[in-house]
Amino acid sequence: MGLKLAAGVAFEEHAPQGATGAPMLLVHGAGGTHLHWPEALRRLPGRRVIAVDLPGHGASPPPGEGAVPAYARRLVDLLDALGIARAAVGGHSMGGAIALTLALEAPERIAGLLLVGTGARLRVVPAIVLASADPARSREVANAVAGFSFGAGASPELLRAHADGVAAAGPGILHGDFTACDAFDVMERLGAIRAPARIVVGADDRLTPPKYSTFLRANLPGNGLLVVPGAGHMVTWEAPDAVTGEAALLLAGIS
Repeated sequence: MGLKLAAGVAFEEHAPQGATGAPMLLVHGAGGTHLHWPEALRRLPGRRVIAVDLPGHGASPPPGEGAVPAYARRLVDLLDALGIARAAVGGHSMGGAIALTLALEAPERIAGLLLVGTGARLRVVPAIVLASADPARSREVANAVAGFSFGAGASPELLRAHADGVAAAGPGILHGDFTACDAFDVMERLGAIRAPARIVVGADDRLTPPKYSTFLRANLPGNGLLVVPGAGHMVTWEAPDAVTGEAALLLAGIS
């Protein structure tokens, strides 16, 4: 499935004949691409699914953005360009921060939220933010991120594939993403969100631990908190069927 481009954002679109209900917009995390989402979710039967490469990531042209609200505005522009009035949004990690921001800043556009390995606040270790600003340390940072992103049972090949993808991000992209995450904090604003949410987290997630998801579940509408045993932050790769199943449950409850 080839990528398309609209409003300066590259995206993969699955639009099966006879698709009904609100489309699903999938938003990856820091240094990622649309491929961080399970293939089965990106090709969900009976539903239009749009999986983006955020600006500056993957096939999307630079520059990236340095703040979560700026990424959210770019995705509103994409929805406008595609003629989509209302969508469910799936967000992983930084993508979850973007999804929450969309639900706060453009509530009429958001039908529901799938929040995966994310939180209402996303502080980043200062040493990682600093290291990510140095292009000479890109591989070091990518390896460190991959090392913290999986459960103990993940294969070396999976860690290497993740590190390779993060290392391939363009100059300044990862630093911009980490800066955006570190500044993000909507803990006091969650009560204003009206879109129903389903939440998924790896039990062994060391970057956005389960307590982050528990806080989201206690403060957002909707139901469903799935804690996946043995999975880490990249639960989208480690437990793709579980993530896809939660997305299907979310979509079944919204029009």
